[in-house]
Amino acid sequence: MSTGDAGSLRPALDWASPAVRRVLGRALDGDEVSIDEGLTLAAAGGGDLHALTLAADELRRRQAGEVVTFVVNRNINFTNVCIKHCTFCAFSRDHRQEEGYLLPMEEVVRRAQEAWDLGATEVCVQAGLPPKLDGRYYIDLCRAIKQAVPEMHLHAFSPEEILYGSLRSGLSIREYLTELKAAGLGTLPGTSAEILDQEIRDVIARGRITVQQWIDVITTAHALGIRTTSTIMYGHIETHAHWVRHMALLRSIQRDTGGFTEFVPLSLIHTEAPMWAKRLVPGVRPGATGVEVVKMHALARLMLGPTFRNIQSSWVKEGPKLAQLLLGAGANDLGGTLINESISTSAGAAYGQLVPPAELKRLVRDAGRVPAQRDTTYNLVRVYGADDDEPSPLDAIEDAESRFGSYRRLIASGEFRYTRR
Repeated sequence: MSTGDAGSLRPALDWASPAVRRVLGRALDGDEVSIDEGLTLAAAGGGDLHALTLAADELRRRQAGEVVTFVVNRNINFTNVCIKHCTFCAFSRDHRQEEGYLLPMEEVVRRAQEAWDLGATEVCVQAGLPPKLDGRYYIDLCRAIKQAVPEMHLHAFSPEEILYGSLRSGLSIREYLTELKAAGLGTLPGTSAEILDQEIRDVIARGRITVQQWIDVITTAHALGIRTTSTIMYGHIETHAHWVRHMALLRSIQRDTGGFTEFVPLSLIHTEAPMWAKRLVPGVRPGATGVEVVKMHALARLMLGPTFRNIQSSWVKEGPKLAQLLLGAGANDLGGTLINESISTSAGAAYGQLVPPAELKRLVRDAGRVPAQRDTTYNLVRVYGADDDEPSPLDAIEDAESRFGSYRRLIASGEFRYTRR
């Protein structure tokens, strides 16, 4: 590593152990972090961890600049009824349970229209897998939303849902995604990834979409011009080796397709997750520690930054304060306003209802960075100057739960009760 590249980082790197100093120096000089080197960084603690976060912040500065982005969006989790029984999921209900719900298509459309009227540019639509779902339901849902709100970006359906729709419709993955794109689908969430290791998946979510099936859906979407996010769920029974191999796999896909827009680390919300609450999985941890959260984001910048550019910190999972701190550990994006997220909140997350644009801008400025609204594929909609405080309609919402509802209220009411037809 040259002295110019090290700059003000040299004192911190001098505090690090020789092995970590060597890996960070190579990364700062533009060399790729190998799997073995990733494992070295994943074990970092003390001065090594401090050096890792500073190096990640420097690479973030070079790769993404000083702007921190967010999207104005709304989550619509249209049903919690699901045929799968993943041990990390506290959101889903069996079709025979009283707390199962299914939003009618017109209600989903109404929520999308409401979001547009409040300044959202995206709706994120994901849900459970109800039994006997009409194979064309997802296609019809896309078409209905786009007919009502033509300019709204549809960020919808996890690879698990795409696989389910494909099987129910009798279409191949490629044919199904082609029809979804024609109906208005914009991008896919890269969720249902959890840990891309089949042995781990067979323990925490037997019967879940396999690693190879996830890859097939993602790469087919990319080949069709449908971009996707990418995620990891950590803080359960995985090891650092799983983190590193997961990132290396995503990096390999990105080199081939260039279709990922971002990487989003998602720490397990354990409180209500069956694997923890019902002790279904031996050895499960109660979510990630603060050190693990910082380390994950910094490691992601070191391993993925050269190919991904965008590393997101999730205020839903970590809370706004820790999400803000992660902006100094490699992250350059704060996700979205969300309005009413149900999946994390059902597992016990204290956040997920709404963080309005004014608060996101405040968090970014307080971190010494420049806030900007983006669209789903990271085109900048507006960069906010230091004195640019024009309010968003969402800033005027004083009680988001009263205005938009919440998961707890939804499952307790009988308004949209699921009935198997």
